[in-house]
Amino acid sequence: METDRRSLKKPSASDQADAALNGPTGRTRVAGIIGWPVSHSLSPRLHSFWLRRYRIDGTYVPLPVDPERLEEAFAGLAALGLVGANITIPHKEQAFTLVDSRSEVAARIGAVNTVIVTQSGGLHGTNTDAFGFIENLRAGAPTWRSENGPAVILGAGGAARAVAVALLDAGVSVIRLMNRDHRRAEALATALARDEIEVRPWAERDSAIAGAALVVNATSLGMHGCPELALDLRRLPGNAVVNDIVYVPALTALLAQAKARGLVAVPGLGMLLHQARSAFQAWFDVDPEVDEDLRRYVARALADS
Repeated sequence: METDRRSLKKPSASDQADAALNGPTGRTRVAGIIGWPVSHSLSPRLHSFWLRRYRIDGTYVPLPVDPERLEEAFAGLAALGLVGANITIPHKEQAFTLVDSRSEVAARIGAVNTVIVTQSGGLHGTNTDAFGFIENLRAGAPTWRSENGPAVILGAGGAARAVAVALLDAGVSVIRLMNRDHRRAEALATALARDEIEVRPWAERDSAIAGAALVVNATSLGMHGCPELALDLRRLPGNAVVNDIVYVPALTALLAQAKARGLVAVPGLGMLLHQARSAFQAWFDVDPEVDEDLRRYVARALADS
């Protein structure tokens, strides 16, 4: 039975200390994140925060798995008693082929980032990236509506595909899609097979954003250590929203430019936090809250890295 997060009282510091000292029990629910490498992942910090907050007998651990051994690892999830696992780079597409069943949204995105071990021991795969994106967008830009106008997506990788699925499901009627490799943008549009998607040349991105209600950077441009995204936002209307899924740095050059123009700027960290909610609820029966305490806690890890 699902537990309403509003009915759960946050534990005191002493309660959390007791839980930490007691350690796992024979009833402890175990989940983790599978990747290669996985040491950089913020997910253990994030899920551990919620486990302490809601006083759940559970643990969440990093699970480094070589791509050549992913099938073996999946075969052992149920045998080891795990309730599930998140899947990160470079395993998401291979994971899609290894689960016994998959959600409709995972099928549309073509990748699995969350595995749930069923009561019968089967593996059900889903993808929470689209949910994480749209929840972060709605939290960061409460006035945004799908009917406000066209959306622009920069990028054509897995993140861009999840963003496109989320916006299509939200009812956006026009999505202008562009990518540095034009063929990948065309391939994504073909795979989604929706008339709402218009592929535009990367070189025309400044003009393609004219009149858009939403611009989403779903590329690695602007990420720490990567080139900046060159995009002139002056053609956007004053009520437009700019969303950058990059969260390192927290304030990218694109978001700084949006703020300087008085536009609503939505940073990417919230997408990471919100996409984790669905997995946590599936494994631990609580829909956890994304609040400022959590944001600060995760942001401190980013600052220290």
